[in-house]
Amino acid sequence: MTGSTITSADLDPRRRRMLFRAWHRGIREMDLILGQFADSEIAKLGETDLDEFESILGEDDNDLFKWVCGKTEAPARLQTPLFRRILAFRPEEAFPSIATSH
Repeated sequence: MTGSTITSADLDPRRRRMLFRAWHRGIREMDLILGQFADSEIAKLGETDLDEFESILGEDDNDLFKWVCGKTEAPARLQTPLFRRILAFRPEEAFPSIATSH
């Protein structure tokens, strides 16, 4: 997967920016993790979750990668339901074609 699989045309400007940021990280693995999560969830997130997701997008990619991979524990400020959803997200569940295209 090389980028977003959804159109941002129906999204408000804030969600469009966040979708772009999720797919344009400093580390390709984080593009895939956050970008695929955003493709699946961005249109459904409420304002509180959007605020939190925006904050997560502001975190350093190296730190995020360590937290997502379980190499180090995420800080207490990220021990939230939304971050746990990101950690539990499996793109093959949202995008079955990924699992079958290998």
